[in-house]
Amino acid sequence: QVQLVESGGGLVQAGGSLRLSCAASRSIFGYNTMGWYRQAPGKQRELVAVSTSGGSTNYADSVKGRFTISRDNAKNTVYLQMNSLKPEDTAVYYCNLRILPFDYWGQGTQVTVSS
Repeated sequence: QVQLVESGGGLVQAGGSLRLSCAASRSIFGYNTMGWYRQAPGKQRELVAVSTSGGSTNYADSVKGRFTISRDNAKNTVYLQMNSLKPEDTAVYYCNLRILPFDYWGQGTQVTVSS
């Protein structure tokens, strides 16, 4: 079992920045992906960005050029740097760790962007 601990959410004005962090509770070996999803009120959870242990990344079109995902494999931690935030980025952000066939989720952290 792996637990994911998130931090870094909060309230920010449009155009501002936030950095989310997610740390896994134990060392992770082998191929895996770590990433971020978000869920706004009344909407389905959607992919924001993912990073594989092999070094590749993938972003939702809506955040390309504004968000950057990075990971520190030695610390089993993934980060999401969010710049130029928009009100439509407001959501609960969830950390995800995928070690097939298992998915692990964090508890979620609220990001609110005011206009």
